[in-house]
Amino acid sequence: MDRLTPFPSSAHMPPPSPMAHPVQSLSRAHRDSRAPGWAPLRHIWWRRAAAFLPAIATTGGLGMAFADWLSSGGMWWLEWVLLALVVVTFFWIALAVGTATLGLACYLTRKRVTAHIPPAPMRVALLVPIYNEDPAEVFGNACAMVMALGNAKTAHQFDLFILSDTQDSAIAMAEQRAFATLRAALPPGAGVWYRRRVQNTERKVGNISQWLENWGAAYTAMVVLDADSLMSAEALIRLSDEMAVDPSAGLIQSAPLVVGSDTLFGRMQQFSASVYGTLLSEGLAGWTGAEGNYWGHNAILRTRAFADCAGLPRMPALLGKGNLILSHDFVEAGLLRRAGWAVRFIPSICGSYEEPPATLIDYALRDRRWCHGNLQHLSLLGTRGLHAVSRFHLLHGAISYLLSPAWFGLLVIWALLGNGPDSVITYFSAENPLYPIWPEMSRVSSVLILIFMYGMLLAPKLMGAAALGLTDVRIARFGGGPRFVLSLVVEIALSILFAPIMMVQQLVAVLRTAIGIRPTWSPQARKGGAYGPATVLKFHAIETLSGALLGIGMLAGLVSLWLLPITISLLAAVPLSMMSGVRLGSRRGLRHVMSTPEMLDTPPILKLARSHRMLFRAPVQPPIAAE
Repeated sequence: MDRLTPFPSSAHMPPPSPMAHPVQSLSRAHRDSRAPGWAPLRHIWWRRAAAFLPAIATTGGLGMAFADWLSSGGMWWLEWVLLALVVVTFFWIALAVGTATLGLACYLTRKRVTAHIPPAPMRVALLVPIYNEDPAEVFGNACAMVMALGNAKTAHQFDLFILSDTQDSAIAMAEQRAFATLRAALPPGAGVWYRRRVQNTERKVGNISQWLENWGAAYTAMVVLDADSLMSAEALIRLSDEMAVDPSAGLIQSAPLVVGSDTLFGRMQQFSASVYGTLLSEGLAGWTGAEGNYWGHNAILRTRAFADCAGLPRMPALLGKGNLILSHDFVEAGLLRRAGWAVRFIPSICGSYEEPPATLIDYALRDRRWCHGNLQHLSLLGTRGLHAVSRFHLLHGAISYLLSPAWFGLLVIWALLGNGPDSVITYFSAENPLYPIWPEMSRVSSVLILIFMYGMLLAPKLMGAAALGLTDVRIARFGGGPRFVLSLVVEIALSILFAPIMMVQQLVAVLRTAIGIRPTWSPQARKGGAYGPATVLKFHAIETLSGALLGIGMLAGLVSLWLLPITISLLAAVPLSMMSGVRLGSRRGLRHVMSTPEMLDTPPILKLARSHRMLFRAPVQPPIAAE
């Protein structure tokens, strides 16, 4: 532990080391004079072409097939809307397939570097911004990371800062007691610090900015973590090494693996990330190159570059002071790249973890916050000087939520037109020339289109499962072949069941944002909220009503039976939502369903963190005085 910065026994924070953190302009390009010149990655445009051109070609082919089919009786405005929705929604599905395919190629051709130049030592700050979180979870993870780093071999120096924005006085007192316990549990000289802001001005952005302006100059780099983040010593050292040997890197993002949930919904996310995430991550890293993105946590940033180039202004406003930029991470990555710094994504860094939402409602509530922030990106697309790929990241962040209204519109039109002459909209004959004759959606056309679109939706999943034998993760680590196949089938079936519900919830999130309902940015219920039947029914009322209307339409012969799977999901939204929070570990026959390698063979850092969380749940020392 001798490399960790010593601290005076009575101090909560080290001596100040101030650094300027100017606010950037969105209307004027900025180039950082400190950013070194560097050449773009070789073959990056070939990789981008390999991901995007097949997606564009496939979408164009599908669009032409739809247009040819719809134009048999003339194209009316609703048919043009249907065609537009099909093209818009399908492109992003095709892009996911292209990204996964590129990811497989990148993985198979990736060079394994066994020897490299020793990196120059850096001082690295680990920043953990928190807001009304469970102190045992936060300080248990912090203790585990510091102890793991103390036992690791590295030339880098690491300090850990708990940066509290907690406004609840009882939780704040618990944090102070936990910090006293943390210092007592670590060897003398361990660089752990704590400070709490009385007012959480500008939320997480303001929290990080205040640290930069007061202590940032003492550190070459900073690793930003979330309250539920956990990183092994190997991952932290690898991130630091990568930044030390690449003077052009302003930010390097790891690929956090979701762990720690035992609910049905949490297991779905964990299994999906373990099986399918590798190819998508490798593909994303392959075509983004030095124009990567930032997810706000589990990433290392060059402190001076971030302070000089990524100070966030307010949202553009015609009058007065604009709103906060909520999904700040995408924008900060774009500003760093605009200033001349590379933003890289390295999915091969193992030992980076976070926790998923435990239930469907918790996921939807988090999505409402993210939706509000991501839709702001549409107003930031005109920021001067951004790289084209950075603009695409901003657009993609918004489109990921706007797709749900598009899918819902597609569903409604399909319901109206999808049952031939008996559909809701009547196909008038030539005797009534005021309206065109609608083309009949034949059974063959319906089946082929649905098979094709579902096939493209499932393609990344099936590719990821099939490629396991080619990656470092073997099927044996999931409990063997039969258990893996069962888990794969269960995950795909549950994904199909939950998808329409999440579509409606994202539609609700978009509509709430559009009419100006601001979400409450409260702490996530990381272990899952306790929701009774009445609460769940109220939360999923729109899905239930939509499913009922579709069902009535089918019984009346007005809606196509091909929408039956979606109808069942919507009608069953309430029981499915309640089922999402069921803890599988306590169910004898289900405890191994959708198990991941991290569940069956727990990594050391996870074991260490769990044991230390128990330490902070035990009676602790008296609280220390607030600063």
